[in-house]
Amino acid sequence: MAFDEQIQANIEASLAEIPHPSLPKGTNLYGSTKIFPDYKAENGESYFTLIHGIPHESSVSFVAILQATRALRKGFESAIYFYGPGALACAANRGFPTTGDSGFPGELNMNGSLETFIAEGGTVFCCRFGMALHGMREEDLIAGVIPAHPLDVQDALIHYARKGAIINSTYNL
Repeated sequence: MAFDEQIQANIEASLAEIPHPSLPKGTNLYGSTKIFPDYKAENGESYFTLIHGIPHESSVSFVAILQATRALRKGFESAIYFYGPGALACAANRGFPTTGDSGFPGELNMNGSLETFIAEGGTVFCCRFGMALHGMREEDLIAGVIPAHPLDVQDALIHYARKGAIINSTYNL
């Protein structure tokens, strides 16, 4: 595409105003001091996560899975309960153009993270009503995900609260 001389001069002036990149790759932008101790689970402690967020549209849901995995690695009994649109994160048949393919970078991050969480000993529940609302079948679930009755959402929360679990509840519209 050809620009007239004035536009080309303006482009060159604009590019020259600020050096690019302003900082070389690898430059620290933030400090690294960790404020709190790196806590580990004490005997019998639990970490329970509720997720009500659409996969790939809710970074909060993805971060919640990463936090649940970190808790698991710190020695907590760690469980995640997906309900409502969160149930979609448990689908093994996501992808484009074929199952398991990422239509865009990161589309299946939640799937991979859940598979890791389960492989490392985490427990994942998925609400059957949330599945039904979105046309999912139980055979569509990622291997190891436990289908659960809709009334189990509240009772699971009560169960983990009575155990004294740390509870992380995420919600996305």
